[in-house]
Amino acid sequence: MIGFIGGSGIYEALPLGNVRKKEYATPYGEPSAPVTIGEFGDTGREVAFLPRHGPNHGKSPSDLPYRANMYALKLAGVTHVFASNAVGSLKEELPPGTLVIPDNIYDRTKHRELSFYGDGIVVHQPFAEPYSPELVDHLTESAREAVSDRGIDADVVKGGTYVCIEGPQFSTKAESEFYRSQGWDLVGMTTIPEAKLAREAEIAYATICGVTDYDVWKEDSQVTLEEVLENAERNQRAIEATVEEAVRTLPEDHTCEAHSALEGTVNTPTEAIPEETRDRVEPLVGEYL
Repeated sequence: MIGFIGGSGIYEALPLGNVRKKEYATPYGEPSAPVTIGEFGDTGREVAFLPRHGPNHGKSPSDLPYRANMYALKLAGVTHVFASNAVGSLKEELPPGTLVIPDNIYDRTKHRELSFYGDGIVVHQPFAEPYSPELVDHLTESAREAVSDRGIDADVVKGGTYVCIEGPQFSTKAESEFYRSQGWDLVGMTTIPEAKLAREAEIAYATICGVTDYDVWKEDSQVTLEEVLENAERNQRAIEATVEEAVRTLPEDHTCEAHSALEGTVNTPTEAIPEETRDRVEPLVGEYL
């Protein structure tokens, strides 16, 4: 099953039939919303949708129930997640309206729970490539195909580093200039810990980012919510078309390294893991214990 994490506009635009909402109880609290599951077009393939910030965008980036969201998608049977993010650009050549499929992350968050594990179980996973390379390729191809076929005026860029800040405030000028000096490409607030949790759940994960602004490094550029929302709305059609193409063309038997990412990563002997902890992580790592 393919999952999608993003704004409610995407779900409403996808050709889903036989739609139902399902609530999942998780040991990490309630997800942002019930999971919406529907059949995609005439393919018979099921897609699970979760609005990251809740139905009415009521949850701040720092307060999102990231662990509950990913755990619920795992319980729903999701194996691949496509996400979308509104981001600021740190480069002149990535103007608002550009679609970017990043391939790396720099984590500048401070107050978020980054792992399902702990409380008696230690898991050390490689994370050099935080987004599934196979899904990065697939999303890029889907975006290029979608904008071409539908005559959408949007450039598609593959690769780049997404620096994830805590928020909810936008960057200071000093922060923005520092991020640029490091050669990073995008700045946003929500790809961490989603990407980490997806890897810990053995779910392939990648995101399509719609550039909404130039952050505050650019002369006479001051980010406002009005600007972000206006450009996010303009980007919406291209992102919707990309997600639709990506879902339609992903092979049903597609698999990648993310689907066995926990193999050899559990550092705690099974018999030493507390029973309560083991019960909590069983849906995620049970086959390795």
